[in-house]
Amino acid sequence: MIERRLLLATRNLGKVREIRRALGGVPLKIIGLEDVLPGLSHKERGKTFSENARAKALYYSRKWDGLILAEDSGLEIEALDGAPGVRSARFSGPKPSDEKNNRKILRLLREVPAAGRKARFVCVMVLVKNGSVVREFRGEVRGRIGRTPQGASGFGYDPLFYYPPLRRTFAELPPDVKNTVSHRGRAVLKLRAFLEAEKKAPPGGFPDRAAVGR
Repeated sequence: MIERRLLLATRNLGKVREIRRALGGVPLKIIGLEDVLPGLSHKERGKTFSENARAKALYYSRKWDGLILAEDSGLEIEALDGAPGVRSARFSGPKPSDEKNNRKILRLLREVPAAGRKARFVCVMVLVKNGSVVREFRGEVRGRIGRTPQGASGFGYDPLFYYPPLRRTFAELPPDVKNTVSHRGRAVLKLRAFLEAEKKAPPGGFPDRAAVGR
């Protein structure tokens, strides 16, 4: 039997680790861009997470046949009118880093009280097969921005994102716990349900959209 492969269209190793962990047990070999398309990159130009994820998935589908999952995600802060949004990864300038991005957020929110520091993480995943969009999955989680980074786990804005139900930042949560509540974890949960339904469907196609909730 030929093993099915799922290409994760990202070079962010933190995202790869989280998605692989969340899809554990699904009968797919999960591979990254460096495994099949080393050196090839796609520049994000969309105005929404959905636009970016779709464009990325379709771009790589022209270079590689098979099942591809592309994702775009980011942080939206109420006091900053939704910024950094789709610019989350490059918010601090032409040579961004997680540390620089976090410092900029803290600087912009320096005078904002706790009640005004509401934020949410958003993730949109797009599944493509043979050049056609199969399905889109969305997950989000609400919290607030702390005043100092806390925790050494995770990546990106995780040290700043305080999740009230668990009274911890995302960077203070063990990976398995974070995956159960995060925006990415929630999107992957929908993806997982879809893939498991597809496995049980008759040969020749994915399950109907109504079979698995978006």
